[in-house]
Amino acid sequence: MNIDDLVARINELARKQKSVGLNEEELAERAKLREIYLGNVRRNFRAQLDNIEIVDEP
Repeated sequence: MNIDDLVARINELARKQKSVGLNEEELAERAKLREIYLGNVRRNFRAQLDNIEIVDEP
């Protein structure tokens, strides 16, 4: 599942939660999708931090 599909499904579940609520299966799916999304954000952020080069000019 690509990131756009992942975010779309998370948003779809969030809208459903606000309107009619989620069943146990959907709650578990939402939790799993959120962990995948957060893992992706953390990985991308770590990659950005690893590519930072500190230059100390006199």
